[in-house]
Amino acid sequence: MSLSPGLLPALAPLPVLVPLLAAAATLVFGRKPRIQGTVVLLALSAGVVISALLFYLADRDGTTAVQVGGWETPIGITLVVDRLSAGMLLVSSIVLLAVSLYGSGQNIRDGGARQPTSIYRPTYLVLTAGVCAAFLAGDLFNLFVGFEMLLAASFVLLTVGATAQRIRAGVAYVMVSMLSSLIFLVGIGLAYATSGTLNLAQIAVRMEGAPQGVRTAVYAVLLVAFGIKAAVFPLSNWLPDSYPTAPAPVTAVFAGLLTKVGVYAIIRTHSLMFPDGSFDTVLLVCGLLTMVIGIFGAIAQSDIRRLLSFTLVSHIGYMIFGVGLGSAAGLAGAIYYVAHHILVQTTLFLVVGLIERQAGSTSLRRLGGLAAASPILGVLFLIPALNLGGIPPFSGFIGKVELLQAGAADGSVLAWTLVAGAVFTSLLTLYVAARTWAKAFWRPRVEAPEGHLTAANPPTLIEDSEDVLYDERADPGRIPPLMLAATAALAAVGLALTVLAGPILGIADRAAADLSDPGVYIGSVLGDQGATR
Repeated sequence: MSLSPGLLPALAPLPVLVPLLAAAATLVFGRKPRIQGTVVLLALSAGVVISALLFYLADRDGTTAVQVGGWETPIGITLVVDRLSAGMLLVSSIVLLAVSLYGSGQNIRDGGARQPTSIYRPTYLVLTAGVCAAFLAGDLFNLFVGFEMLLAASFVLLTVGATAQRIRAGVAYVMVSMLSSLIFLVGIGLAYATSGTLNLAQIAVRMEGAPQGVRTAVYAVLLVAFGIKAAVFPLSNWLPDSYPTAPAPVTAVFAGLLTKVGVYAIIRTHSLMFPDGSFDTVLLVCGLLTMVIGIFGAIAQSDIRRLLSFTLVSHIGYMIFGVGLGSAAGLAGAIYYVAHHILVQTTLFLVVGLIERQAGSTSLRRLGGLAAASPILGVLFLIPALNLGGIPPFSGFIGKVELLQAGAADGSVLAWTLVAGAVFTSLLTLYVAARTWAKAFWRPRVEAPEGHLTAANPPTLIEDSEDVLYDERADPGRIPPLMLAATAALAAVGLALTVLAGPILGIADRAAADLSDPGVYIGSVLGDQGATR
């Protein structure tokens, strides 16, 4: 059955509108948590279906621009659906649904009466809308709006529970994000002063006639703004101190998605507005430093949350590596690796939440014997951990091979240095995963230096537990079935990237081919007269 070509313009605004309308509904039902939960589930499930349809239509029909309200570019809001944005929407919607189910399972187990779900759920939906708005935006202003929706929602989610540690981390996060937003605003101003428009397609056309120095300045400012949001070294120091303090569902969705919005913005501006490769060397050097320094930071950690936060930073470097190569093969590898990393990193942070519930801690100084205590938990950790380390035949291995082949095809000394750095980082990632497994899962807990201590109660949205002796813990930390099912489902989706690697890499290749030819995007937005606008 063939879907009508006119369906896409009707669907394109829905990934933003549906969660915003649902957020309003959850506020209305703030005192009815069951109805709230049903609204969230329906909205996020609808988001998965809509994103899947958009992805199918984008891959079948190519890039499509939707002028909201019928206003012509650049007067109105332009939404652009291509293989890259639709793919990001689909992966993100799956992650957002899985994490929401995980959070619902946690709330059901711990009792909704004492949990701030009336605030958490609408804020989570606003975060969802911000992610989708950023991916669909066809102009710099609405990309900025998407980022600001993320900022407002993420500050609330980071500080939910209002403990001193979360407030400190949240304030630091907001200060860094506001700095990034200010830099982004400067970049928007420079781009408008140079081109007289904020529409990405028009900027791409008009930037060709701008002086080289002006183009370099605009690109440099935007790269700094997006580099902070993507946690690219040396702009990544804020992340390991901010993410680990939040509740498990919040940390998981932040780790999986928020930095990838920054990576998406870098890919989009690099390929569309500044395709001359003037900053490719800078991107390659930053990618190498991000990989190596991030993984060294992970080695030094004794808490699994902080350890994974540093691996998150480290593997952003692989994506920047692919972008910096400036080739279609490099972009294809980066796109595939982004999808892989969103799924795997989110799964690992959800598993860490299960570990904390089962064992009362995420500190390697306290953990031990988890493989015997919960074999299912051991499997759920081991599969994504090996995937992150790049063990064949997992998607992490496939993504790294794609990037390494693209680097080898480039043939420059710097590209070969990145290839060596990527292999070195992968081996160290595997070492970090093996060390975590050996300490948390394999050794007996009595051999852990602080194995006799544990949190008195399982973690919730509110962090109010104190340390007690492990043998005196009132709650044994049973894992709610819905939390376990959501984590297992997301791990299965990550494995699907391996099973379906051929077709998915084909889509990534087609997306990279579109990105390598800015005329595809420009023609879709501006039409036949795009070059004269």
